Amino acid sequence: MDLVAEAPEEELLDRHFIDSLTVLKTDLLSGVSSLIDVGTGAGFPGMVIALACPDIQVTLLDSQQKRLNFLQAVGEKTEAKNIALIHARAEEGARKPELREKFDIAAARAVAPLNVLCEYLLPYVKIGGKTLCWKGPSLKEELDAGRKAAFLLGGKLQDPIETTIAGRDWQHLILPLNKISKTPKTYPRKPGTPKTKPLGE
Repeated sequence: MDLVAEAPEEELLDRHFIDSLTVLKTDLLSGVSSLIDVGTGAGFPGMVIALACPDIQVTLLDSQQKRLNFLQAVGEKTEAKNIALIHARAEEGARKPELREKFDIAAARAVAPLNVLCEYLLPYVKIGGKTLCWKGPSLKEELDAGRKAAFLLGGKLQDPIETTIAGRDWQHLILPLNKISKTPKTYPRKPGTPKTKPLGE
């Protein structure tokens, strides 16, 4: 279905599945009962976490219905009972009362620069929860703008956690942001605005 770039099977497993599961080597999911994967794409990391952690209720949100159709088929095939599918853009979903500030965790992997991610993710997270951003080596260039954006949205950056995949020299990180106060009602802005006019720049 052209949901990920072509690569040898072993590389696909490491790059997508194992990378999604590296969060299990941390305590970031400890005590978590609800997670939303914003811009889930082919289900990374959300679907993989749902299958590995059946006690966590996972919501998979994406703007493309074909991706959700695929994930629905995966859910049926695997008999996953802990997933929900939402067809919406990130900015639209966060305006829905049933989704806004309702989740322990909002996660994203390979979606956008950090300051844009903050506006996509933090509105979904309840106070005391966190966002988890799967990032690569470009993170260090994104931290200043991301820190400013997080402050405006009720979040605070934590130290990134370096993750490793056996046999690979990839530099992968998971960056947590704690939700410390309510996100102002003005955020997120209209669809497309966070990307074209990023906060913190």
